[in-house]
Amino acid sequence: MAVDTARAHAQAVLRIRGLALAAAVLPAAVAVVLLAGRFTGRIGAAGSSDAAGWDAARWVVCALAALTLLVAGLTARALRRAVPPQTPAVPVGRAAAPELYRLIDELADRLDVPAPSAVALTPDCDSWLEDVPPPQRPRRPRPHPGAPAPVLVIGSPFLWWMRSGELRALLAPVVAGTAASADPEIAAARRFLRSLDACLDSGPGAAPGLGGATLAAPPAPPRRGPAGLADRITRRITRRLLGACRGHSAELERSVAGWASEQARAVDYGLRIAAQEQVGLAYAGWDRLLTRVALPAWRLGRHPAHLNAGVVAALTELSRRDRLADGYGTRLGDRPACDLLEEPGAVDRAVSRLAADLFFGRPAAGAWHELEWVDYPAEVVDAGWRARAAALQAALDRLAPQPRPGAPTLTRLLVRLAEGDGEQLAAALAAQLARTTTPAPLLEPDRTGRDLLVDHVTAMVCCAAVDTAGGAPGLDWLDGPVLLLGGVRRTDLAAPVAQAVEQGQDGPLRAWLDAAEVRLEKPVRL
Repeated sequence: MAVDTARAHAQAVLRIRGLALAAAVLPAAVAVVLLAGRFTGRIGAAGSSDAAGWDAARWVVCALAALTLLVAGLTARALRRAVPPQTPAVPVGRAAAPELYRLIDELADRLDVPAPSAVALTPDCDSWLEDVPPPQRPRRPRPHPGAPAPVLVIGSPFLWWMRSGELRALLAPVVAGTAASADPEIAAARRFLRSLDACLDSGPGAAPGLGGATLAAPPAPPRRGPAGLADRITRRITRRLLGACRGHSAELERSVAGWASEQARAVDYGLRIAAQEQVGLAYAGWDRLLTRVALPAWRLGRHPAHLNAGVVAALTELSRRDRLADGYGTRLGDRPACDLLEEPGAVDRAVSRLAADLFFGRPAAGAWHELEWVDYPAEVVDAGWRARAAALQAALDRLAPQPRPGAPTLTRLLVRLAEGDGEQLAAALAAQLARTTTPAPLLEPDRTGRDLLVDHVTAMVCCAAVDTAGGAPGLDWLDGPVLLLGGVRRTDLAAPVAQAVEQGQDGPLRAWLDAAEVRLEKPVRL
C-alpha cells in the first residue's frame, strides 16, 4: 500500500538522521572508554609497557571527539536556526470565507482526514498543503500539544474561474494529504528534510536543495575566517545528508501523493476529470494575462487591482473566439467558487498586489499605484505607447544628431528606416533600454534589438494614429494593448511595420498609414 511505502521511506530518512547522530557521538564514546580504562588501570595502566601508546591514542581520540562534537554542535545549531521558506500567500480567515471553510471541512470529514488549519491564496495555478512553522521554543520545556494541521494554499485563479463543485473536486486529493501530515513518522521525516533544505538555502552562495518551489530570502553574504570555515563545513555536511535523503524524500512525497489520490477517488471523481481540464485552461489564461496585460502596467508602476477578475474575462473571451472552447462558456451560468468569499473584490486586490511584488518587484517610481481595468487604456496603453515613442525618438536623435532637436514625426523615422539604418537604430535602442529599464525575467524571455525596434515603431505609429486619425487605445483581454480605429481593432499593422524595420521597405507601412488617414508630417505628442 502507498501508506506503508510512505512510512518506509520516512523511516529510512529517520535512520539516516540517526546514523548521522551516531557518527557524531561515536568518537566521544570511544574517548570515554579509553579514559575510563586509564583511570581504572584496565587499558594502558601507568608503568605498563604499552602505556605510552595508549596515552597517545587517548590524546588523538579525545581531540577527534572534541572536533567532531564541535562540528556536530555547529551543524545542529544551524539546523535549529534555519527557517524553512514560506510561500508568499494572502491568508484568508474563517470570518472572511465561512462558506469556503465549510466546503473544506465537509470535504475533510467525508475523506475522514484532519481539516486544514487555515486557508491562504497565492497568485499561481496550483494548490498544496504547507506545514505551519513551529513556534520558537520556550526556555522552559512545556507540554507539546502536537503539530497543527497544515495550511491549504489555493491558487487564486482557480477560485475565480472554477465553479464551486469543480473546486471541491480539485481540492479533494490535496485535502486528503492532511492524513500524511498527521502521521508522526512522516511528519518527523519532513521536518528533518525541511530543516536541511532551509539550512542549505539560507547560507551564503545557497543552491536549491530538495525544495525549490517556495521563495526564500536572499542568501547572506559569505563570512570569512573561522566563521566562514564553520559555514563551509556545515554546508558540506548538510549537502551530504540531503544527497543521502534525496531518493527517499522523492519516493516519500510520491507515495503520499498516491495515498491521497487513492483516498480522494471516491469523492467527485468524474467531476475531477473535468476540473483538471479547467486547470490547463486557467494556467494558459493566467500566464497570458500576466505577460500581455499585467506586465505593461507593472512597467509603468501601476498594478491592476483585479487580476483574477481579469483572467475570467480573458478566458471568457477565449471561449467566445475559439470554437474548441465553446463548451466552457456554458459553465459560466453556475456559481463561481469566488462566491464562497465574503468580499471577493478585497481578496482579489490583495492577491493582485502580491502578484506584482512577486513577478515584477519594486516599481521604478518606488511605490505601486492601484489601477482599475476601466482606466487601463488611458493610463497604460496610451502612456506606454508614448513612453516607447519617446525612447525611440531619443535613440534616433543619438543615432542621427541634428543641430536642433528634430520633431518626433513619422516622416523622419520612415526615412531613416528606408535608408537602411534599422540595424543601427535597433542597437542604439537596445543599449538605451538596457540602461533605463528593469527586466522581468519571470515573465518574458530576452528580446533582440530588432524585436524591440518593431515594438517601438508600432507604438509611435499608434500614437500618430491617436493624434491625427481619431484612433483610440484599447484593451484586449488576450493580447493586451491594442489600437482601435473607428471602434474596430486593427490587427494588420504588424506585417508592414516588420517589413519597414527588417527590410527597409517602408512602402507597405506608408500605404497603411495613408489608408488610415494618419498624417506623417505632424509631430507626435510624447
